[in-house]
Amino acid sequence: VQLQACGGGLVQAGGSLRLSCAASGRTFSSFGMGWFRQAPGKERQIVAAITFGGGTTHYADSVKGRFTISRDNAKNTVYLQMNSLKPEDTAVYYCAATLKVRLVVSSSGYDYWGQGTLVTVSS
Repeated sequence: VQLQACGGGLVQAGGSLRLSCAASGRTFSSFGMGWFRQAPGKERQIVAAITFGGGTTHYADSVKGRFTISRDNAKNTVYLQMNSLKPEDTAVYYCAATLKVRLVVSSSGYDYWGQGTLVTVSS
């Protein structure tokens, strides 16, 4: 499956962005999806994940209550709605896909990765 992430940009603290990740090449509804981020000098970390049917989600503690992951299987797209953004949310955000049925929160559990989209939050 090929993943194309978009929606990043520069936003002021307190603002919002919505990231999108479009999938092509295989049946999107078969994949669990995740959003990860990597800030300069730091390891890639999970932001949010959602199972293939959308029934179960996971959020990193740092984004709970501010970010929402969702998917539209008819559009082969997963979204990350980011509200109340903080400067510490600045990072390159990646979407990823896994064929595992269970919810996956580790980067090693994902089989396919998008190219990343940069989110910069100014103070």
